[in-house]
Amino acid sequence: MEEMTVTAKIQISVNADSKVFLDEIMSVYSDACNYVSDYVFRTHDLKQFSLNKALYSTLREMFGLKSQMAQSVFKTVIARYKTILENQKEWIQPSFKKPQYDLVWNRDYSLTQNCFSVNTLNGRVKLPYFAEGMAKYFDHDIYKFGTAKLVNKHGKYFLHIPVTYDVEESNVSDICNVVGIDRGINFVVATYDSKHKSGFVSGKAIKQKRAHYSKLRKELQMCQTPSSRRRLKAIGQRENRWMQDVNHQVSKALVESNPKHTLFVLEDLSGVRNATERVRTKDRYVSVSWSFYDLEQKLIYKAKQNQSTVIKVDPRYTSQCCPVCGHIEKANRDKKLHLFTCKNCGYKSNDDRIGAMNLYRMGINYLEDSQVPDTVTTE
Repeated sequence: MEEMTVTAKIQISVNADSKVFLDEIMSVYSDACNYVSDYVFRTHDLKQFSLNKALYSTLREMFGLKSQMAQSVFKTVIARYKTILENQKEWIQPSFKKPQYDLVWNRDYSLTQNCFSVNTLNGRVKLPYFAEGMAKYFDHDIYKFGTAKLVNKHGKYFLHIPVTYDVEESNVSDICNVVGIDRGINFVVATYDSKHKSGFVSGKAIKQKRAHYSKLRKELQMCQTPSSRRRLKAIGQRENRWMQDVNHQVSKALVESNPKHTLFVLEDLSGVRNATERVRTKDRYVSVSWSFYDLEQKLIYKAKQNQSTVIKVDPRYTSQCCPVCGHIEKANRDKKLHLFTCKNCGYKSNDDRIGAMNLYRMGINYLEDSQVPDTVTTE
């Protein structure tokens, strides 16, 4: 069995009184996080025991936090610093600008199928919430709730709850279907599967919308006013949400259109951001900012939920190798026409489809050899 965690997001229904209570605790909690963050930045102390010894009384007296709330503040700040140190490799002080409140399950909050109960500075508050899609998670023999985060977005209150559960691991011997997935810009994905069927998701509409956002961003950057900077930030967030939704829909469709125990084969595109020197300057925004990684991550966790597997393979020659005769030559591919023509046997097809076919072949080799192939073979 393998443990998986998904985040359930629910909207809380608030009235005037409960709004005051939630706003107060979220604001105080964020202020307390900033206070602890400043101390950690000065001392580089990330041990909860010593932070508790130095700051616990202050959090209780200065901010009026209850015991569990104070412990949650320490955990929130420590987790943020550890993330920064892991990603940036240096001490950078995080700022908790947006009101938030981290809630420990069965201490700070509880949840039934029709009621959200939360601990505030004014005692317990019980509130209704929009429960669509939550019913299945209340089987606590299967699903376990973790530390949730209460946030305020545009005047609406949301609870983000990590839900952990076990899924069966897919063994190589269980694989019944292989799908090669070529990711790109002309087509978001091109696929080729064990039934020798091809599929395409066009990237044209996405490319046009991103070009619109890029043009708008350039115009706002030229203004250099406070309002234009606020607008820039809002547009960036909107584009990110939209692109994540697209990737969610594409990854969901890929998993649902294939049976359980499917092997999905992707190119390892981890170096795509370092390849800008080979891309024309005017094309760099599209090629480098295209969200390959987000699509990959969404596909991985959705595949696990369906007892399927994702592997990543070396992308070299996947668009230059003929899937019929195995001949590899750079001239086989015409990037402008998106056409592959084998210089040896004359086989013709869309270049993205060729990539998917070769990834499918690498998936078959993986099943035969029980190890990820180094590169596309010429067999």
